[in-house]
Amino acid sequence: MENRVIVVGAGGAGLVAALNAHENGAKVCLITKEYPTRSQTCMAQGGINAVLSGDEGDSIEIHVQNTLKSANALADESAVRYMCEEAPKAVAWLDSIGVPFSRTPKSKIAQRKLGGAYAARACYAQDYTGLKILHTLYDRCLAEGIEILNERYLLELLSELDESGKKHICGVSLLNKRSGEIEIHKASSVIIATGGYSRLYHNYSTNSLSSTGDGIASALRAGARVSDMEFVQFHPTALKNSSILISESARGAGGYLLNSKSERFLNELLPRDEVSKAIHDEIQKGEEIYLDIRHLGAEFIEKELPQEVKLAKLYENVDPVHDLIPIKPAAHYTMGGIEVDAFSSTCIAGLFAAGECANHKVHGANRLGGNSLLELVVFGRQAGVNAAKYAKSFSKERIFFKEKEFFENEIAEIKRFTNEINFYEKQAYLGELFYKNVGIKRDKEALQETLKLVEEMRDDLPKMGVSDKTKEYNTNLIEFLEFKNMLMLAEAVLLSAISRQESRGAHFRIDFAKTDEKYTAHTIVDSDKRVSYEN
Repeated sequence: MENRVIVVGAGGAGLVAALNAHENGAKVCLITKEYPTRSQTCMAQGGINAVLSGDEGDSIEIHVQNTLKSANALADESAVRYMCEEAPKAVAWLDSIGVPFSRTPKSKIAQRKLGGAYAARACYAQDYTGLKILHTLYDRCLAEGIEILNERYLLELLSELDESGKKHICGVSLLNKRSGEIEIHKASSVIIATGGYSRLYHNYSTNSLSSTGDGIASALRAGARVSDMEFVQFHPTALKNSSILISESARGAGGYLLNSKSERFLNELLPRDEVSKAIHDEIQKGEEIYLDIRHLGAEFIEKELPQEVKLAKLYENVDPVHDLIPIKPAAHYTMGGIEVDAFSSTCIAGLFAAGECANHKVHGANRLGGNSLLELVVFGRQAGVNAAKYAKSFSKERIFFKEKEFFENEIAEIKRFTNEINFYEKQAYLGELFYKNVGIKRDKEALQETLKLVEEMRDDLPKMGVSDKTKEYNTNLIEFLEFKNMLMLAEAVLLSAISRQESRGAHFRIDFAKTDEKYTAHTIVDSDKRVSYEN
């Protein structure tokens, strides 16, 4: 176990953390429930923010202020300032390891303007930015010989108490999806980088099926805290029928939003929460909403927005060069997550978190477009360095025998559950409930009713057992475990949303429509479901 760092999650944040822990002398093991190239990072298409020059009057200070404004007074200014100051270094690092950024005629990294930004500061690679960053990071991890364990599902984080009663992380328990065996892996430190929880909204989310918040739920059960779980960003332009994301790069390039009357009804480059609310209001009036990029011309669209063209053709059977793209808002990014400090560490010694699963308090009530890729690089690097430092100072050995037997018994018990209730139907129902009652606009009565229904689902879990009792590749079992985690996080989201009696950023309460300075603090939920507020 000496000097061993386990990174759970192999998206952008996990790969960045693994590389930086490795560079700092740690023995790194990267664990993912699928494969790195299937990560949600590939959906971050618009770009990564960084002020590379002051050509348009832009500056790091303006980047800071744009981020704080979007966060609606709920971000930690010191954390935001650190992220924005590190941004040029983060992009330079990505460039140095081979990320194929688009270039200007003078061979500089190309940048575009995204919603809420003062100037063009989003560095991009066509409209595949996240995908190309992800693949480059994965190639680097392979080149460095970093151990990668694919198809391992995180069950729990393992910890122990020292002589003073302080909890230390000491490993993870996993379910090997291929073999069905329980695996216990020892570690001196663990980094959680498992992404967000937008899949609570099921078919009303731009996220992949795997964005079920497993790492956040495991951290919460282990004794970590979560914060700002009520803040879920709805992306304004998801395809109407499939919820597939159409990148903000389409609006950043000059795309229009039109209603059924072919009217532009707002400034398309306002922050995402404002655009999503405006679209929601138009839909409530009975309007259909469309994204129009036809005026940009076929040559530009094919060169700069090739992915958007493919997605619109594939999922909506429309050609954006000639047709309007039918869209709707969909759950896209979760600002809340595991509570971390200025070093990416949690309240459990040796446990770190980075990426969308963590709350570094840089997004606040509403994330600025282009800051998600930036966050995962800046804080992924920080988490990797600090986890490696911690691992060097912690070398306590422990033998795990009882834990393996414990988790084997837990899985066996789940397989003995009856399956009189179909949990897949309940999962779809949960998504409908959340989109309707915990969506762009909310109120106390609907939130409380949803919480009651979620608690009933949780109590009924022993009646929702799996029908597949086999051991190898039991996806039915994995999906049940994911649903169990989603219910846990659904409670945290609802408790936080009910408690915050105001409207701020992505959290809009119909019954408390104004922002209340009393709530200029972060909502905290602990493992005992207690809600509190902290600055």
